[in-house]
Amino acid sequence: MISLDACAKVNLTLEVLGKRTDGFHEIRSVMQGVSLCDRLVFEDAEHLEYHCAARDWVAPKSLVSRAAQLLMCHTGVRRGAKITLDKRIPLSSGLGGDSSDAVAVMRGLARLWGAEVSTSDLISMSAKLGSDLPFFFGGGTVLAQGRGDVIRQLPDMPRVWLVLLFPNIPSLASKTVAMYSMLRSEHFTHGELTDALTGRLAHGAAIAAGNLFNVFEKVAFTAFSGLESCRTEFQRMSGVPVHLAGAGPTLFALFGDEAQACRVQQCLQDAGMSSCLAYTCGMAV
Repeated sequence: MISLDACAKVNLTLEVLGKRTDGFHEIRSVMQGVSLCDRLVFEDAEHLEYHCAARDWVAPKSLVSRAAQLLMCHTGVRRGAKITLDKRIPLSSGLGGDSSDAVAVMRGLARLWGAEVSTSDLISMSAKLGSDLPFFFGGGTVLAQGRGDVIRQLPDMPRVWLVLLFPNIPSLASKTVAMYSMLRSEHFTHGELTDALTGRLAHGAAIAAGNLFNVFEKVAFTAFSGLESCRTEFQRMSGVPVHLAGAGPTLFALFGDEAQACRVQQCLQDAGMSSCLAYTCGMAV
């Protein structure tokens, strides 16, 4: 039996530079791994089996099953496995949970099956499933460019605490595609905001709320009904700026003090708002 954690991420910056000729968008982003994790357990079985107690999780709609099939095709392995997923990262939340799970599946099955496949090969394969998957092989603090699949490791940022709020609002069908389709040329930037943040990280400087940017905030509060009021209430309770995670709808705030973060998260819970406390994680070793 093999157990692996699949950690979430937030985008500290997320800039879109323009539309590419291949139909994707050129981005520049500082991605940061956080301690909120799913857990996957891998056991020998005759066929591929997927087990998850989360009500809305369906294996054929997840990257998990596609990752397993891709690994089988690449390695030629014809064995089964029982994959049990303890889903703690909310579905379609903007935290990269499905992508992180898929990477864990590729790594876990390769170990379970004794498949001779290098990490670099796994990374190349993973990019076929989604642009953010390569990030989850190392985590920590990274600069992501291209479609998000060109990764450069950055110095780990000093640990800070995050309060994550999961708004109880209607989801969007094909959310990420829909969010990108709402962007217009006036929302595009040149990467200077991300460059400024990477410069601060290189010098070990503290990160302030003003260093964070997410282009999807230009459209998310129109796209997601009720999200604006959630952010307003979160900011009122926390007294600090609140940011959008990825393509949303999760919201988060950063805190240098754990006790303060705990108090804010408890206030949200007391108000009946689903939330959790997490912290930034360094590069996986």
